Amino acid sequence: MNLNKVFILGRLTGDPQLRATSTGTPVGTFSVATNRVWKDKSGMKQEEAEYHNVVAWGRQAEIANQFLRKGSMVLIEGRLRTRTWQDKQGQNRKTTEIISERLQLGPRSMSQAGTGFSPQSQPSAEETPAPSQELPEINIDEENIKSEDLPF
Repeated sequence: MNLNKVFILGRLTGDPQLRATSTGTPVGTFSVATNRVWKDKSGMKQEEAEYHNVVAWGRQAEIANQFLRKGSMVLIEGRLRTRTWQDKQGQNRKTTEIISERLQLGPRSMSQAGTGFSPQSQPSAEETPAPSQELPEINIDEENIKSEDLPF
């Protein structure tokens, strides 16, 4: 059995780029930065950043283009793909990218929420975010819910 599965949680390094194939299928590309923090042998804090190229197709590409901006947090579930291409000088190049199979938007700040909120202006009643609702509790001991039916 083989498995090619990637999960990354990070922030966009730039705004997504949306294009379309010759058949009209939307394709979006963007880069996500992730970091790793650890302490070395001497106890000093170390940090390392990694940059990932992501490709989203179809509706996911449109959603990424509509809602994600530089600095936005995003969770990507996908698979790795390495492709070969030629640069302008005719040299063969390889690129490894993540093909997004599932995209989950991270929390948005008030300035990203599209409300036009800024510290100098107060939001109107229509722009005030709704209070968060409490999530329902799922009890798997109930007779109509079986643990094998849960998607996680």
